[in-house]
Amino acid sequence: MPSRIARRDVLVTSTVFAPRVLRAQAWPAQAIRLVVPFAPGGTTDLMARLVATPLAERLGVAITIDNRPGAGATVGSLAVAQAVPDGHTLLMSNIASHGIGPSLYPGIRYDAVRDFSHIALITQNPSVFVANPRAGIGSISELAARHRASAGGIDMASSGAGSSNHMLIVLLGRALGREINHIPFRGAGPAMTAVIGGQVPLMSDSLPSAASHLRAGSVRGVAISDAERHPAFPDIPTFREQGHDIVSTSWFGLSGPAGMPPAVVERLNLELREILGGAELRRRFAELGGTPGQMSAAEYAGYVAAEVAYWAPLVRASGAQPD
Repeated sequence: MPSRIARRDVLVTSTVFAPRVLRAQAWPAQAIRLVVPFAPGGTTDLMARLVATPLAERLGVAITIDNRPGAGATVGSLAVAQAVPDGHTLLMSNIASHGIGPSLYPGIRYDAVRDFSHIALITQNPSVFVANPRAGIGSISELAARHRASAGGIDMASSGAGSSNHMLIVLLGRALGREINHIPFRGAGPAMTAVIGGQVPLMSDSLPSAASHLRAGSVRGVAISDAERHPAFPDIPTFREQGHDIVSTSWFGLSGPAGMPPAVVERLNLELREILGGAELRRRFAELGGTPGQMSAAEYAGYVAAEVAYWAPLVRASGAQPD
């Protein structure tokens, strides 16, 4: 349904600087642009910034974070698919752009598998339903009661159409027997701002981007999409505990245009796997509710292909449409 909340496109560019290191190599020959296909403040943006700083240091060049939100992460993804495959333009690929989007957007202008060089899985994490503390919703049963009592139904925000968080809203609506009003934003940051401000009572969000707000008490946890309660947030019950067999994991990785030099793909994969295996980043991911990845480039490419195949029938069965 059309949102009753005014929104605008957001384009934010910032740079993670690293000291220039003289190395006898052809790549990287200049700063690297890392496209994040969501607005600042969400999980995709957060994960990009967490890995960009150490990666820039290891490569000896600056990494520029380029936020390009729109159409369920497909706008920024298309820009990377069309870029020169020299290893200087990369993408934070994710479940929205490369898992769900290919089935949700019939006119999508890229192939999620063939048009990219998939480099490495960065993290996997569950999603969480959160509510404004003043909304009086602390469980799925309270959400359902409010949904039934409202003539127009209840509103729930997400980072955008086609995200895994959008699909969770669709799945819960089907379980409740009545569609929940999906309010899409151009990223989790703007959506969370609207929930905290009371413009929307609820949000479906990836756990890492919601973590600091949950700890601060700005929002209240309603349900988590893990099979079990998360050790970092043991007070948030699972969907299963509350009578709904909904389990979902979001994922985020690094990709580039198809045709990147294999040596560059391998170098990036090895650097990222070392970064993700470090104690400090593992600790940080644990605090946020994410699990760092350790896949080879070939394994990540296979994982993306499997996700496209997995989500296609689920998207069709859900009846979800781009907002």
